[in-house]
Amino acid sequence: MHKLKIIVAGLLMLWVWLPAALAQEDDLLSLIEEEPATEQITNAFKSSRVINGHSMEMIGEGVLDFRILHRFGRVNQGYQQFFGLDQASMRMGFDYGVTPNLTVGVGRSTFQKELDGFVKWRILWQSKGAKTMPVSLVWVSGATYNGQEQPFPFTEVEPTFTRRMAYYHELIIGRKFSNEFTLQLSPVLVHRNIVENRLATNDFFALGIGGRYKLTNRVALVADYYHAFNRFPNSWVYNPLSIGVDIETGGHVFQLHFSNSNGMNERAFLLGDNGSWLNGDIQFGFNLSRVFQVKKPVLK
Repeated sequence: MHKLKIIVAGLLMLWVWLPAALAQEDDLLSLIEEEPATEQITNAFKSSRVINGHSMEMIGEGVLDFRILHRFGRVNQGYQQFFGLDQASMRMGFDYGVTPNLTVGVGRSTFQKELDGFVKWRILWQSKGAKTMPVSLVWVSGATYNGQEQPFPFTEVEPTFTRRMAYYHELIIGRKFSNEFTLQLSPVLVHRNIVENRLATNDFFALGIGGRYKLTNRVALVADYYHAFNRFPNSWVYNPLSIGVDIETGGHVFQLHFSNSNGMNERAFLLGDNGSWLNGDIQFGFNLSRVFQVKKPVLK
C-alpha cells in the first residue's frame, strides 16, 4: 500500500511538471525564432541630394534617376528683371544605382557650360536590430570640366584640358534620428588645377550640414549649408545656404527652394560668386527628380 502511494504521488508530480516543462521549452524556442533581424534604415531623405549637396541617401539598384535642377536670377534685381525670373541656369543629370551601395552620375550645367561626374559609395548603412549601426557613412568623389571657350580671366594662359578640370571628395556622416528628422555632416575638399591668382589656394576645404524634417507623408522641409575654412582673403563671396520644401508625387520628387548660390555642383556652389541673404541676393529655384527602374535587382 505504501508503494502504491509513492507511485500515485510520482504520477501526480509528473502530471503537474510535464506541461510546465513543455511550455518553458516552447518559450525558449519562440525566443530563438523571434530573434530580431537587422533592419537597414531607409528614406532618410527623399532624394540623393539635399538641395545643393549630396545626401546620405542612395539610388536604388538598377534605378535611373533623371534630374533637372533649375535656378533663376537674384530676386533683388526688382521688377525690371521680374525678380530674377527673366534669368535662369540649369543642370541636367543622370544618376544610376549600380548596386544598393554604389551610385554613379553625370551632368551638364549651363553655368560655365560645366560637365561633371561622380561616384558615390556607401561604406556603412545605418541599421537597427540584430546588428546596430548608429550612422550611415557615404563617400563621394567627383570631377568637373569647364567647357567655356575662354574659362580664365587671364588670356595669356592656354585653357588646356587639365587646366579646365577640378575635383572634389566628400565624406557624408548622417543619421536618421526619427521618422521625421534626419541630420548629416559633410566635410569636403575641392581641388582646382588652376586658380585666379597667387593668393587663392588650389585646395579648398569646407564643412557642410544638411537636414530634413518631415511634415507629412509627402512633404518635408530641407536645408543645407557649407562653411568655408580657407576662402580667398577678404573675399566678398558668401557661404552657400539653401532652404526648400520636398514634395513627393509618386515617382517624382519635386523641390522648391531658395539659395544664394548659382552653381549646382560642388565646385560651382562652393567656389562660385555666392551672394548675401541679408542683401537679397537670393535665387528661387526648383529641382525635379524622376526615377525609372531600368534593371530588375537580383533577389538574394
